[in-house]
Amino acid sequence: MKLLPMTFHRNSLKLAGVYLTILMIISLFFSINVYQLSVQELDRGLRRPGPNSAINRLPADSPGRNTLNSFLDEQEAQYEAAQQRILQRLIVVNLIILAWGGVLSYYFAHRTLRPIEEAHEAQSRFTADASHELRTPLAAMRVENEVALMDPKLTVKKAKQVLESNIEELAKLTELSAGLLRLAQVEKSALIRERVDIDMVVQSAIDRVMPLAEKKNILIHGTVEHGKLLVNADKTSLIEAFVTILDNAVKYSPDKTEVTVTIEAASKDVVVRITDQGVGIKATELQHIFDRFYRADTARSKQEVTGYGLGLAIAQQIVQLHDGNISVTSQPAKGSVFVVTLPLVKQR
Repeated sequence: MKLLPMTFHRNSLKLAGVYLTILMIISLFFSINVYQLSVQELDRGLRRPGPNSAINRLPADSPGRNTLNSFLDEQEAQYEAAQQRILQRLIVVNLIILAWGGVLSYYFAHRTLRPIEEAHEAQSRFTADASHELRTPLAAMRVENEVALMDPKLTVKKAKQVLESNIEELAKLTELSAGLLRLAQVEKSALIRERVDIDMVVQSAIDRVMPLAEKKNILIHGTVEHGKLLVNADKTSLIEAFVTILDNAVKYSPDKTEVTVTIEAASKDVVVRITDQGVGIKATELQHIFDRFYRADTARSKQEVTGYGLGLAIAQQIVQLHDGNISVTSQPAKGSVFVVTLPLVKQR
């Protein structure tokens, strides 16, 4: 659902009005000049001669003067008719420009304002989602504490349980705050780039995810084609992006399955594919998988997956800051394939 559609429509109309005004000013300027030049040409060809012309010096009863006057009257009528035709055609042309210009002006105004609308919508959605995610653990803590305080038979054991529960909620808030802070840092950070071997980056990410994979008896294996492939990257940030993708693959995969990582060169890019055998993602959810705070339905995973839906948003931001692209294809109950494309360093 689009935010403030009427406001966006009004703003589009206002900007279209500005575009159309500029277009019509230009059109009228050229039309006036075309009309004046055309009239000048007609003056030279069809306009009745002035009072000092040779014809006016002929005697009034001259036989040829009446014939010439009739001819000149007809010529004057043709001049006035041509002048009217030019004016009418210029009016028609300007009306056509007005009509089509209005349509095109609204189209271009709509396209101009669309990124602004999407940014505003994303910001509003982010604020609403962040408020909701922050409010949930705070509300849980408040209710739990109020219930405990209202209990006249509150024991030390029960109080400790409440405190432990509060600590869990505080840990969630800390995780959320860290994720929001990291997202803000990624958006504003200036990457310190150097030539790094993409295989070493991916292997470092695998090493960090391996404890979780071993816990679920998930095998992570991969292949590298074409030998050493270098990218110009901030090593720490890029490792973090691959850790997020691999962690996501392991979390949503059943026990005793496999995650495959392949690295290959494709034209001027290096392509990293991470394939899992997990629960997959519905087609309707794929377009939102990189949205902040978005978490796909985990009902089919038969396990509770924690998190706030910030990981993939951060990973996408990191990859894009490296002039790369990240995409995903998936089939429910069959698994997902995340594809990261990064520009290769030019070989000297």
